[in-house]
Amino acid sequence: MRSIPGEFLAIDRKARARTPSMDLPIRPATERVCDFNGVVIALDAEQVVWEASRCVQCPDPAPCYQACPVHNDIPSAMWLIEHRQFQEAARLFRQTSSLHEICGRVCPHEQVCQGGCTQVKNSTPVLIGALEAFVTDYERCTSGVQIPVGKSTGKRVAIVGAGPAGLSCAEQLVQKGHQVVVFEEKLAWGGLLTYGIPNFKLAKEVVFARTEDLQKAGVEFVFNTCIGKDKTIDDLFSEGFKAVFIGVGTGIDVPMEVPGEDLPGVYKATEFLIRCNVDHALLPPEMRSCPSIGGKVVVIGGGDTASDCLRSALRMGAKEVVCLYRRTEKEMPGSRHDRELAREEGAKYQFLTQPIRFIAGENGRLAQVECIRMELGEPDAKGRRKPVPVEGSNFLVDADCAVTAVSYEPDPIIGKTTPGLNTDKWGLILADPETGATSRPGVFAGGDDVTGPNLVVTANAAGRKAAQAIDEYLRNVP
Repeated sequence: MRSIPGEFLAIDRKARARTPSMDLPIRPATERVCDFNGVVIALDAEQVVWEASRCVQCPDPAPCYQACPVHNDIPSAMWLIEHRQFQEAARLFRQTSSLHEICGRVCPHEQVCQGGCTQVKNSTPVLIGALEAFVTDYERCTSGVQIPVGKSTGKRVAIVGAGPAGLSCAEQLVQKGHQVVVFEEKLAWGGLLTYGIPNFKLAKEVVFARTEDLQKAGVEFVFNTCIGKDKTIDDLFSEGFKAVFIGVGTGIDVPMEVPGEDLPGVYKATEFLIRCNVDHALLPPEMRSCPSIGGKVVVIGGGDTASDCLRSALRMGAKEVVCLYRRTEKEMPGSRHDRELAREEGAKYQFLTQPIRFIAGENGRLAQVECIRMELGEPDAKGRRKPVPVEGSNFLVDADCAVTAVSYEPDPIIGKTTPGLNTDKWGLILADPETGATSRPGVFAGGDDVTGPNLVVTANAAGRKAAQAIDEYLRNVP
């Protein structure tokens, strides 16, 4: 774990705990809703040194380390940053994370590392994510980033999906000397990072810089190729690949299954975000236009995707944007910080509200959403109180556009076309959580297609674990 010398830890923890945070600088809401540029103002060197000096250097195992899914050595990184050893801190992060310039920007830090920071008890946690992003940017600008390539083993590995799990797996495998080919059904790499997360949270150039690192290390990318449709997992083995990693995520929007869901003006979240946020050159012809949203937009759902849709709609020029959610804010699974930003930018929330019908106007497009009030009943299997309709409480909400962001599920095509690959009733691939090994020898999987919708950092961790298991597997294959 901790990599800095123990004698340097004779510090005044009480004084550090009293050091106020610089707080994360944010562009004014009135300014940021006018474009899709980044919301956070990058910290400078003096600010990051100050913020890192607030770390009280908790004894091992530090709570932030335990709360991080990839177990970054955060206390040591904070110490290095405090002493202006920015490149050393960046290299330390790279020892445990394949995507730390991305995780530093998009992780819901209050739920992971910063949520574990003991400074929460006193005031503001150390801004770990912002410091992580700073040192990775510093490293790239100062010395560049080069992925070390291992001595060739002569063995080829196919990776299905160029999202967080697949990229992390590729980054580890190429360092072990394996030849890696990544198959991606879209026209560019990144998966969710490119086609799901808006630019105001994660600039595309940050993603492309990391994928270019992989290209320079010898990773080959094959785009516009759907495994399960254009070729199968069996085809990959026939072509000479000795192992396959599946990291396709959960890219299918779950339908609400209510009347009017197919009306013009009702969008699935994935299509809405892609058409709002992605360069049209990276899209198929049928999606190369911005969605028509009008003045009033409703977004249905309570996760991070719903927040992204709310904030994108505001940037697209909507005058009134409302989130409809069937539980209370306490039960919302998305980032509280993202909701705060959305509110600052003008989004409204209606809780205990369930849409039950989309209603067309005279022109055939969406005009209203019929909703019903809900109340919370007994907890469900996950401990969340189940929403129950209030009889006779129906009401209408005017809307020119509605975006459904309720959940995601995997594309079942790989499970259906791969003999011997076990999946569950939802189509998720059954795999060992520590190794990614599936029921099919030589086939590994990780990320959202195993866990269901989850965080970028957990997909990062899954890809790295699977790479270790794949390497061990390959060393025992003739």
